[in-house]
Amino acid sequence: MNDTTQSRGPGQISDREGARYARELTRHLRWLESFTGVALGVLAAASGIYTYLGVRSLLDDTGAWTTFAALSYSLAVSVGIFVFWSYMMRLLPSVRSAASKLGLLLSMALGSVAIIAMSSWLNAAALAGAAAVEQHLAHTVQAYQSELERAHSNAIAGQSLGRDVARVRETFDDLSAQEATGDLSGLAGRGAVFRVLTQKSAELAGLEAQIEAQDEAVDAAFQQGNAVLSRMRSLSVEPGAVEGRSVRFAEEAVRLSGLIAELRQLNVAPLVARAAADLRDSVVLPDLDSSTTEGRAAQSSTIDSVMTLLADRASTLTTAANEVTALPEPSEIEYTPLSAADAVIRYAGNFVPSWAGAIAIDLLPAVLVFVLMVTQAAIRQGMGAQSIEETMTIAEMRAALAAARELDLDRQPTDPSPTPTEIDRQLKAAE
Repeated sequence: MNDTTQSRGPGQISDREGARYARELTRHLRWLESFTGVALGVLAAASGIYTYLGVRSLLDDTGAWTTFAALSYSLAVSVGIFVFWSYMMRLLPSVRSAASKLGLLLSMALGSVAIIAMSSWLNAAALAGAAAVEQHLAHTVQAYQSELERAHSNAIAGQSLGRDVARVRETFDDLSAQEATGDLSGLAGRGAVFRVLTQKSAELAGLEAQIEAQDEAVDAAFQQGNAVLSRMRSLSVEPGAVEGRSVRFAEEAVRLSGLIAELRQLNVAPLVARAAADLRDSVVLPDLDSSTTEGRAAQSSTIDSVMTLLADRASTLTTAANEVTALPEPSEIEYTPLSAADAVIRYAGNFVPSWAGAIAIDLLPAVLVFVLMVTQAAIRQGMGAQSIEETMTIAEMRAALAAARELDLDRQPTDPSPTPTEIDRQLKAAE
């Protein structure tokens, strides 16, 4: 062989050094390929195991056919992952044209998406499914607690209307006392004006008693709701299988929904609004009972003033009741049980490490593919544009000379064959 070693600039190597560098990388690749298939099979098997666990969490039945179906799916996933990455490791580093590389890279991207769709999310369900379901239970508890507190707050605001009713009742009690002594209409006694005042005072007293009677019911419903919430919190963090806890959690959620509805019904604001309307519109006017014309005129004038006062007080109670009614009502909450896979998807942001591990176990071979691409490119660069004579090893040289000798014998049968001594001399000359 001719010595083609040439001077190179800084950072460059000679053709002979490049060939030696390429052969060294080739030896490394051959050694790595001896166990790459086994490693890829282990990764595919591990992904299949977690895929099996994820599939089992989606299936309700626990029979033999269900187990067989989950096992078949996980086995198909393992084989698919192994075959796909085997193709990529063999073909992508070997192609040289830009179009071929781009096509295989797009194929690898599409295959990676398919692997994530059929395997990675199930792996995540197996890794963090129980924790995701517990996260769902915790979020549900928070939502129920918020709505329970809102319902209780509205009920308490309705109970506070009792003070407004009591204030209006006291007004009519004071006026009736004044009428009894003659300080209001000028006619002492229990005449027509007194009966109108006591009539409305009695209505307000009954409404006030009805409001006060609901204090205990509101407190009892709120205490029961807090007790149910406490049990629901315990179920969300209790050790053990999450499926059984989810069933008991659903039962407690139904009970708590009933208590929230009860608190909404205990809100007396609509009752006060209707009572205020009746206070103004439903008035039974008694006959004027004064014996004189002047007395009856005084009674009529006083009753007109009382009716105006009734309208004002009724308007005040209606405004207060409407303010309570306008408060935001607790929304209807319905607990929806989630499977481990659905919970992992819904609360994916809370389980980023689990998602990363589930995806990495499927897509880690992509890193190996890129490593092979870089290494193969380095081997081609080291080989350069050298002819075959410049890169042949001694063994290859011996084989070539032997082949040439056989060809010469075929063409010239009478020529003597070179002896081994002559072959060694030719090899030394070539070196």
